[in-house]
Amino acid sequence: MRRFTRILLVENPASTRSASLQKAVLLAKNHQASLTICAVVEPAPSVMRKVGSFPTPAKMLALAVEEKRDQLAKIAAELVETGISIECQVLVGKPFLEITRRVRENSHDLVIKDAEGALGLKGMIFGSTDMNLMRVCPCPVWIVKSKGDIRVRRILAALDRDVEDSKDFAEDELNRRMLEMATTLALAEFSELHIVHAWRLEYESYLRSPRMGLSKEEVDSMAEEEKAERTQWLENLVNTFGTSSDRDATVHLEPQLHVTKGDARRVVPATARDLDIDLVVVGTASRTGMPGFFIGNTAESILNQIDCSVLTIKPPAFVGPFDRLQTEMES
Repeated sequence: MRRFTRILLVENPASTRSASLQKAVLLAKNHQASLTICAVVEPAPSVMRKVGSFPTPAKMLALAVEEKRDQLAKIAAELVETGISIECQVLVGKPFLEITRRVRENSHDLVIKDAEGALGLKGMIFGSTDMNLMRVCPCPVWIVKSKGDIRVRRILAALDRDVEDSKDFAEDELNRRMLEMATTLALAEFSELHIVHAWRLEYESYLRSPRMGLSKEEVDSMAEEEKAERTQWLENLVNTFGTSSDRDATVHLEPQLHVTKGDARRVVPATARDLDIDLVVVGTASRTGMPGFFIGNTAESILNQIDCSVLTIKPPAFVGPFDRLQTEMES
């Protein structure tokens, strides 16, 4: 199972009982990990800097930082009895850039944050900082949405398969990481674990065209063969993962597999709704390999439709556009 060592919590200091705080404390205790609690203060906009009124923008920033620091210290004091190694830090700058910088400089292996919520956009619960973190932060990012009950009863891992890649499990590092994270959290939360894989028969609509000369039965048979092959692939993937990591834990969880025909953009959100999922684990790195495509269109579409917490995973070779974005922000 995955072992966390350095957890970074992006906390809203106005709440000492946030869902993300409780998740971070639970994981830090279970994994004997250090916990850094941070808040981010954005400098006054440029228009305010030109006003010259009292207090000055620099003074306002200093007061805001001091206030956040006091609030974080209060939260840390309430957690002394947990025995967790806790550090508090107030960052200054653009939130997603400063959080990502902190992750890169201090080798954090998990970021946890409450969902901002995108008000007025039906079906979207993630704000701009949430989405940007899921795009550029190199480590797993858990955006927590509380539905009132903070328990994670059911977890859904959405696994994809690149038909052009080798079928060797050892080469599918992103799926392995997703299974590892989903299994770790399911054990920590005593959750049901569901695994979904969306499949389709390539060019099925063309194959069913009269011009192709194939009967309905022939194409139906091809579709059934494709489903059977995908089902076997997923079963082998899960079984191999259990064998190579912690077989007893995987057997204990008894993950439920869902091999569903359709586009992942529709299948994953629909499955999450049908199963009343509390946390979706999804890979966000694009498979195109093109610079700038640091989150795939499929993942982005899924994130814009789900109404629950999400944990995003990137492959080990992920290189985000952090330096370019930082330069653009500072210019």
